[in-house]
Amino acid sequence: MGRPATPDDVDTICRSLPEVELGVTWGDRPTYVVRGRGFVLFRAADHHAVDPATGEPYEDLLVITTPTTDAKEALVADPSTPFFTIDHFRRTSAVLVSRSRLGELDVEELREVITEAWAARAPKRLVREHLAHVEGETDG
Repeated sequence: MGRPATPDDVDTICRSLPEVELGVTWGDRPTYVVRGRGFVLFRAADHHAVDPATGEPYEDLLVITTPTTDAKEALVADPSTPFFTIDHFRRTSAVLVSRSRLGELDVEELREVITEAWAARAPKRLVREHLAHVEGETDG
């Protein structure tokens, strides 16, 4: 495993992707968006997402879009990752993760999940251009 991911890595990774800015969705929630479409949201604590160990609402959740429901299920089913879902999100293709548990991932795993979230929301042409650029950097 590489360096463990941190909450600061979320910002670094999101801002490294083309045309991303920190905006607001769901009324007042800070959200990383690409052309107005959110892909990583800082979720407010509420009664829909309760920590089973404490019975208290999670205070530090991120909602991360996944490309498909199959991708969501794969992340949630993998016991080696901290991703989970709740009944409130059963019809969405997004996962939840506590920022306090990001260290269970390495930075590259987090980068992959966030990049896939961005690609699910970004215009297809922008995704193709970005991926071609990234591939060009790794080939040289």
